[in-house]
Parts: sequence; C-alpha cells; structure tokens
Amino acid sequence: MLTGRSCSIGQPAEGKRSNDMKILIADDDVISRTVLEAALRKLGHEFVATSDGRQAWEAWQKDYFPVLISDVLMPEPDGLTLCRMIRSRHRDHYTYILLLTVLGGRTNYLEAIGAGADDFITKPFDREHLAARLLVAERILGLRQHVDRLEGLLPICSYCKKIRDDDRQWRQIESYIAQRSEARFSHSVCPECHEKIIKPQLEELESSRRYL
Repeated sequence: MLTGRSCSIGQPAEGKRSNDMKILIADDDVISRTVLEAALRKLGHEFVATSDGRQAWEAWQKDYFPVLISDVLMPEPDGLTLCRMIRSRHRDHYTYILLLTVLGGRTNYLEAIGAGADDFITKPFDREHLAARLLVAERILGLRQHVDRLEGLLPICSYCKKIRDDDRQWRQIESYIAQRSEARFSHSVCPECHEKIIKPQLEELESSRRYL
C-alpha cells in the first residue's frame, strides 16, 4: 500500500457499485488529481493516486492495475516515458493506459499511441467523457481476457486432441472452450477426414452388404 502525503488510496463511494477496475492515477497537478479522484469515486472505482511518474512506476510494479490514468507533462518520468516503461515489461495481465493532456494535434496523438497509450483525454475533462472512456477500457480488457483464455489451449493431446485444464484433468476440446468463452460448436467432417476415414468406412459397409 502506498504511503506519504503525495499518494492517496481511494475506495468506491458508499452506495456505488464497483466496476472491478482498480485504477492507478499519475498526476503532479494537485487540483487536476483531486478532480480526477472525485470523479472516479462518484463512478464507483477504486483507485491509487500518485503525484509523479516515479511513484506510479513503483506502484505499478508492486500491484496489478487494469487501468492507468496518467498526465503527460509531469516529472520523474513524464507520461510518455512511463508508458514506454510499462510496455517494455511483459505481464500476464494488460494495463489499459489513458493519458491526460493539455496538448492537442495529430503529432502529439501519434506520439502518445507510439509510446503505448491506448487512449487520451484533453484537459479539462468532464465526468461523462471520463466514464465513456473507462467503459471502452472495460470492454477492451474483457476482450483481452477472452483472448488470454483461448491462448491457454496449449496442453493438447496429439492423439485424441483432449485439453488439459488448470486442474490437470483431460477434457474434450469442445467442453474446455465452452467453459471459457461464449463459443458454441456444430460438428461436421472436413474433406480430408471424409476421404481418409468416412469414405473407406462407407465403402467397407457397402462391400459387406453385397455378400449378405
């Protein structure tokens, strides 16, 4: 847990429903950070607030934050450098980076995307705009979770094609995927299997009938 005058930890406001997104804030401007904290609290998010890039980097290394909201112009390091530092580290879980900036224009936008940012909001922002951006972040993170689950389909038997799950139990691939996604299966036979398996079986059956 972060301590010190320059860091604060916020919980969802009483009566608000948390969206299960723990958000990391990095902003050296006290007023801007306070406004952002108030907005996140009203939206029902838990958050950890830091006053510069160094504190944010330390917090990110110690804990998982699905979303980082960072100012671009701040010390030790600035927001773009913080983005690059985070993207240089491989983690099992993705952090969605939302940059706050007073700078507009195509060049600044492309630089932010190139540094690893997912989206940005121009200061000053309103709460509805922030809520919409966070909703997009939530959807993107949900899609990445589906992809991560599907990428886990590695322990597959080369003969029967069953999948070994987290409990080290071997299951049919249909059952494994259905439990981890919204996929539904309809069974068919590919042309290769039809020629190698189904067709010989049909020919054998037809041949046996001739002798009856």
